[in-house]
Amino acid sequence: MIKPHNTAQDPFDLEFDAADEFAPLREDAWRDDTTAASSETGEPAAVAVPAARDFDDLDPMSDDRHQLETPTVNPVHEMMASAGTAFGEVAIPRITIHIFTTSAETAQIADTAAADRRMERAATTVRSGGVAGALEVYKSQPTPSLIIVESLDPTPQLLNGLDQLAEVCDPGTKVVVVGAANDIALYRELMRRGVSEYLVPPFDALQMVRAIGGLYADPSAPFIGRQIAFCGAKGGVGSSTLAHNIAYSITDRLHTGAVLVDLDLPFGTAGLDFNQDPLQGVADALSQPDRLDPVLMDRMMARCTERLSLFAAPATLEQDYEISAEAFDEVTQKIRGAAPFVVLDLPHVWTAWKRKILLTSDDLVIVATPDLASLRNAKNMVDIVRRARPNDAPPRLVLNQVGVPGRPEITAKDFGEALGLTPSTILHFDPKLFGQAANNGQMIDEVGPKSKIAEAIADLAQQITRREPPAAPKASFLASLLKRK
Repeated sequence: MIKPHNTAQDPFDLEFDAADEFAPLREDAWRDDTTAASSETGEPAAVAVPAARDFDDLDPMSDDRHQLETPTVNPVHEMMASAGTAFGEVAIPRITIHIFTTSAETAQIADTAAADRRMERAATTVRSGGVAGALEVYKSQPTPSLIIVESLDPTPQLLNGLDQLAEVCDPGTKVVVVGAANDIALYRELMRRGVSEYLVPPFDALQMVRAIGGLYADPSAPFIGRQIAFCGAKGGVGSSTLAHNIAYSITDRLHTGAVLVDLDLPFGTAGLDFNQDPLQGVADALSQPDRLDPVLMDRMMARCTERLSLFAAPATLEQDYEISAEAFDEVTQKIRGAAPFVVLDLPHVWTAWKRKILLTSDDLVIVATPDLASLRNAKNMVDIVRRARPNDAPPRLVLNQVGVPGRPEITAKDFGEALGLTPSTILHFDPKLFGQAANNGQMIDEVGPKSKIAEAIADLAQQITRREPPAAPKASFLASLLKRK
């Protein structure tokens, strides 16, 4: 429950110890004084967002302290947005969320956030009324796990309303406030009173979801890498080859760890492309998902390079591979803890587990050739993904095998316009280069590192990972002299 506050005092009470300005927030942020006192002796804390600027040098009585210029970009929101692209998204736990809005814009954002794929386990209710509406509801019913209230009132009325709301909040309830004033003094006061987060427009539904996720982030939870799914619009478009080369480029050019997972169990080619023949692979993991732990996972993966590991497919027809969608979901989630990036090579089938992977991956790459069948199938996939993931970036489109001699083709411009997408990259037909790499069990970067295809693949890897290659180390003076000799 939020800390009771003496309304006779200055509403901001700026004469507090600077060391406590951004102290960690306790998990049961809204609490009474007795609970607060007992929690100071060892209760786990959540992380508070730091200030965007240092205001310690401002005069506490200056008008500038209370009337800060509203920046065009909210630094807190920018930090949350950029953090989400670094690694994989975290789903919201099974909690109940009540949102009380006062403006139509915030209500629409809240409705969109409630329908987001990351919120599927949470039970979310959006109502109008703001702080007053929340007070009326909780006079007669218990409070949920999380309350989000919007208030456009001046600061004294806002704080007074929150004090009243604190009287009816159950211990353990978290509260997020949506307000119009981008004022660091107000932010600090809300944090002092136990508010878990303060959001200032403009923000979108995804930023609201990430703010909610940040409240329930568990520092002890396993690391979650970013999942990238590659899917062909039809068979033979080169989706697997591109997935393998992207995984290699991520590790070789960007110097970061990755795991390549070949989910085409009967016909997968990742083992051939990397010249690997492991005794165990992803089929073994899928057959016993509950036993898969980091030790067993490391034993099942083949080490292709220093930074790239491979979960190879058995590529045999001796079994039928009747595996449930739940097993695929459990195994792919566990693999995400093995490396910063997980590349999934998906087969050209349509099943419940493949649909789930397409809709839950952080990035989706659709590979197509410039023909009518690819266009139709790609459009169907793009439409499904857009309906199910309205808050996510659209899939990436790669046009492969462009320029086959004598073949009529749909132009890249027309192909992209039909899907409402701009191709992320266009790979021209080069059978000699790709054939040599496949026959040698090598990647394009190994066979033709200076080729246009290799550069295009490296550029796509940078787009997907949002990373730049590390700067090349400068050669020492002694090394340059030895090289001349």
